[in-house]
Order: sequence, then C-alpha cells, then structure tokens
Amino acid sequence: MITETIFREYDIRGIFDKELNEQSVKLIGYFLGEKIKALGGVVSIGYDARTHSPILRDYLASGLNHAGCSVLDMGMVATPVNYFSNYVQPLNVEEQVVASVMITGSHNPSEYNGFKITLDKSPFFGEEIYALGDEIIANAKLEIPDNTESIAIDTKKQYIAYMVEHFSHLKGFDKKIVIDGGNGVVDTVITDIFDALELNYEGIYMEPDGAFPNHHPDPSVEENLVDIKALLEKSGDIAFAYDGDADRIAVLTHKYNIKGDQMALLYAMKMENPTVIGEVKCSQVMYDELERRGARAIMYKTGHSNLKVKMRETNADLACEVSGHIFFKHRYFGYDDAIYATLRMLELLQDGIDLDAQLDALPQVFSTEEIKVETTDKEKFLLIDKVKELLENPPIDFPTIVNIIDVDGVRINFEKGWGLVRASNTTPLLVTRFESIDKLLAKLYEDEVNRLILKAKSSLG
Repeated sequence: MITETIFREYDIRGIFDKELNEQSVKLIGYFLGEKIKALGGVVSIGYDARTHSPILRDYLASGLNHAGCSVLDMGMVATPVNYFSNYVQPLNVEEQVVASVMITGSHNPSEYNGFKITLDKSPFFGEEIYALGDEIIANAKLEIPDNTESIAIDTKKQYIAYMVEHFSHLKGFDKKIVIDGGNGVVDTVITDIFDALELNYEGIYMEPDGAFPNHHPDPSVEENLVDIKALLEKSGDIAFAYDGDADRIAVLTHKYNIKGDQMALLYAMKMENPTVIGEVKCSQVMYDELERRGARAIMYKTGHSNLKVKMRETNADLACEVSGHIFFKHRYFGYDDAIYATLRMLELLQDGIDLDAQLDALPQVFSTEEIKVETTDKEKFLLIDKVKELLENPPIDFPTIVNIIDVDGVRINFEKGWGLVRASNTTPLLVTRFESIDKLLAKLYEDEVNRLILKAKSSLG
C-alpha cells in the first residue's frame, strides 16, 4: 500500500521501508521520470549519509530508467551540491542536466528519508507533488524492473572548484573558525574548500554518519549547539553548524546565536538597494530595518520551495528563513546553500564588519522560539480558517489589532508586536511565534492567541 501522506508540500518524505519502499520509490522514479523525459531526460541524483539512502537511489534509478531517462549519479553529496548540478555541465557527459533529485531526510530522525526535486531549475513542489502522488496511487500495482544503470559524475569536484575560485580573496583569512558537521554531509566538500583557501578551522562531528550519534542534525534547536558553543568559547572566533543535508546553517558568535532573519540583515549590508524576501516568521525588525536602508522587503510563505519561486518571480537578491535557510541570487543561483552562506559570512568578517556590534545596534525585541501546537493533518488547516473567522470579531479584551497578514496562516500585527499562527506543511502541527518590544506584551500576545486557538479547537469538536 502507498500512503498519500508521503507527498508533502515541499518534498516527498516518509519512513524508510514502511512508506518509502521498493514499490513506492520505483513508482516515484517512473512517474517523475516521465516528466523529466519530456524536458530532455537527463537527471542527476545525489544522496545523504543515511544508511538506506543508497538503497533508495537504486529503487529511484530503476523507475527513472524505466521511463527512459539518463541517470547521472553524484554519490553522497550535500543538497546544495545536488542543486548546483542543475547549473553546470557534467565533466564527462555531453547532455545538459534538466532535473535533479536529492535523496535526504534532512534534519529528520534517522528512520526518515525523502526526495527534494528540481525540474528545469525550479522546485517541484505543492500541487505538482500532490498530483504526482495521485498518479502513483492510481497505478500502485504497476511493476518496475530492477535497472540501476547510471553514469557517475563528480559534481563535488566542480562545486569545490567554483567556491575556491569565487572566494579566492578569503585565502589565508586568519580568524579561527569552528564548525559542527552534525555527522551530516557538509564535509563531503567544506573542508576541501577550507583547505584550498588556507583557512584556520577546527571541526567536530564531521564524519558523515546517518545514525547521527552525537546530536540530532538540526542547528535551529538550541540543545544541538551545546558542543559547538563550548568549542567556540574555548578556541574560536566564529562558529558554524549545519543540518543533515547542509542546506541550513547556524552562525554563532561569542554573544549571539544569529537567526536567519538577522543573517539577512548582515548579508544585505554588502548589496546595493537589494530586494530581500523573508518568511512570515521573520522579525518585524528585519523588514523595518531593510526598508530604512532603502531595500525592498517582501514577506512571503514559509518553505524553501516557496521562497525560490518567489525569488525568481521578483528577481530578489536574497531570501531567508528564521531556521537558517539562506538563499542568494546576488552573485549566485538563488537556492539555499549553507556552505555558500558560510563563505559570505566570512567575507563580512574579512571586510571588518563587527557582527555583534551590528546586532547590538538593532531595536531590541523579545520573541519566542517556535511554539508547536499538536493537531492532525486533517484538522490543522480547518483550525487556521476558524482562527481567521474568530479574528473578525475578537474577544473584547483581545489586544488591539493593527492589521492581519494571511499570506501563510495568520500573522496578527498588534500595536507593539505581532503573533503568528500557521499550519506546518510537513507535520500535524500548528506553529506559533510571538514578538514584542515589551517582554510582558510578548507573553500576553502568546496567551491571548492560544486562547483563540483553544476556542477554535473546541468549535471543531
């Protein structure tokens, strides 16, 4: 049986062998392969450090081959290297790559895996994934023969060469860098780049290991940063930590854990009147400060696929998510790449920018981390609709509402802050976040909005 829940908003994701098994993955390869064949048929595949990723690679290749595609195999790579394969000509192949598939569970627990798909340099997501799922479920009994034929390509070599060339001015930069690979795949390329640039660095948990023996590979969770913070305190000037597939970054100074929206403000300093896209979870400080500097700031939906599409639509220079997805179109290709983001941050340091001083100068706000409210996949969007309905006639003691932004869930702007309620597109949760210039007000916004959510829940029975 093939379950429709593996077909998510941004990617395909599920538990290995239970949901992502030989039957389902071969069919994913075949029906996706039919779409790739119509574009030219050449698809590059890479995979992360999970022990079952090569098995899924073989299943996927069988389906793609059955559809008549030419399969190029990068082996174990970081997700940004997989994306990079869409923009370079493989060294030993004459045809142009028209699609890529990254086999990765990203920051999810080790039993999970999934597929991040790019077609014609654009993310394959949302309704396209749901429609693919419907097609696969309708043809669930179709048998796909084993055929793992592929051509090996060395995209890592090309990616390393690109980074070394474009950041040659960093050569010999003497700040002490400490990095936490999280036992993900960042070290399939990053230390080669650092060595070529003669950087002064020390790494922990760099060996790819899909069991993630040292900590969960999610740098947006504070408890996963304990060891890298200790190393920074002991012997570093700047620290970086990465998620399981190296498309997300944490940046740490001795004073700050720099969030994605704060990173965007720092990166934008070196861009002339940039267009910057943030998600609905980004601080209002980011949007206000960008506009104060003469930049164009756009608020949009959460999700790496959504932001890539919006970047192309608006010709934006930069985009960010609070969780550490950073997308550069300025001097780059417009996808999220934690390795590239690392090098751009080192540029700022080389240019003499004091990261702590820049952040100290920003207006002080008090914000919560993401607060998750358990619900069901079926109920979560109904709850959002009900919250919107309740906000049309809020309780008499509800904080004064300035306006409401509903581009992704509900972002309620109050007189001295804001609150957000949105449905997670990947899990059966509502995600909330609150911010104010006053700590007590931030807590008040949280309490009042949570009361509204409870009222919405009770009304749905």
